Amino acid sequence: MLELKGIYKAFNPGTVNEKVALNEVSLKLNEGDFVTIIGGNGAGKSTMLNAIAGAWKVDFGSIIIDGVDVTKMPEHKRAKYLGRVFQDPMMGTAPEMEIQENMALAIRRGKPRGLGWGITKKEKEFFKKELTKLDLGLESRMTSKVGLLSGGQRQALTLLMASMQKPKVLLLDEHTAALDPKTAAKVLELSDQIISENNLTAMMVTHNMNDAIKHGNRLIMMHEGKIIFDVSGEEKKNLTIDELLQKFTQSSGEEFANDRALLASR
Repeated sequence: MLELKGIYKAFNPGTVNEKVALNEVSLKLNEGDFVTIIGGNGAGKSTMLNAIAGAWKVDFGSIIIDGVDVTKMPEHKRAKYLGRVFQDPMMGTAPEMEIQENMALAIRRGKPRGLGWGITKKEKEFFKKELTKLDLGLESRMTSKVGLLSGGQRQALTLLMASMQKPKVLLLDEHTAALDPKTAAKVLELSDQIISENNLTAMMVTHNMNDAIKHGNRLIMMHEGKIIFDVSGEEKKNLTIDELLQKFTQSSGEEFANDRALLASR
C-alpha cells in the first residue's frame, strides 16, 4: 500500500546549517499495516510523514502509494490518497464552521464540486451515524461551531474526518501529544477502532514508548534520518521499554536522549 524507496531529504544543503533529515529511507507497508514510529528529536519521524504527504519534496528517491508513484505529485493532489491528523487540535478543521459543514468538506475532498453547497438529508444522516461511533455526544451538536469543542473532541472529529473516505494511508503525527492522558487514551482507542474497522494502512508518530508498543502491528525506530529498528508481530507485542532503549543503544551506538519520550513512557 505504501513504499518508500531510498528517500533522501536535506535542509539548507551546501551550507554550514545543512541537516540531513532523511537518509535514504526505504520502507514497505502492506495493506492493513498499522506502524508506530518512535525516535529522538530530529530523528526524521515527522519529516517522513511530511514527505509522504507532499509537504516537503524529497531530494531523491521515490514514494509509491497503492502502485501510484506520487513522488512529484503536489500536496493537494496527494490528498485523495491520504488522511492526516496533526499534533495541534486546532489544525485539520475549520473552527468557524459547523461540525456538519466540516464533515461535508471532508467527504467531498478530491471530488468534483458544483455550485451548490447545501448538505443533503442523506449526508446529515450519515454524519450523525459516524459521530455516534465517537461516543462523545457530538451527533446531537452537528450545528455547533467546531471552535467550541474541547481539544479531545476536536481531535476525535479530525480523526473521523480523515478516515471517512477510507484513505490509502492514514498519517497520525503525534496526534495525542497535546491532550491530557485520559483524553489521549480515548483518542488512541478511537484510532485503533477506526483503523481496524476500515482495515486502514496507518503510520503513527509518537513520543510515548508505551503507546508505540501497545498500538499497531509494527514498530519502527528512527535515528538521524534512518530506520535503525523494525519489529512486528509477537516480538513487538512482547517488547518492554527497557528492551526498546537497549535496541536503540545497540543500533545507534548512543544513549536515547529524548527526555520528553522517556518521561512520557514511565
